[in-house]
Amino acid sequence: MLDSGNPVDIQVFAKDGRVLRMNNCVSLRYDFRAGIRRIKLLDSRQIRTIRDVCLYTINDLEVFL
Repeated sequence: MLDSGNPVDIQVFAKDGRVLRMNNCVSLRYDFRAGIRRIKLLDSRQIRTIRDVCLYTINDLEVFL
């Protein structure tokens, strides 16, 4: 779903245990060896790096990696 290029809504766990909701974002790059993904938030044009193991939901569907 993330590699399709379509905008998605995701939730990820932060370092301190909070759940961060990121709306309307697309995946830019994925590093399989490091397990990290760069995403772009389309509304604010921010680019963030997240770990795949911290990914909680994609479009309100729970994810198990």
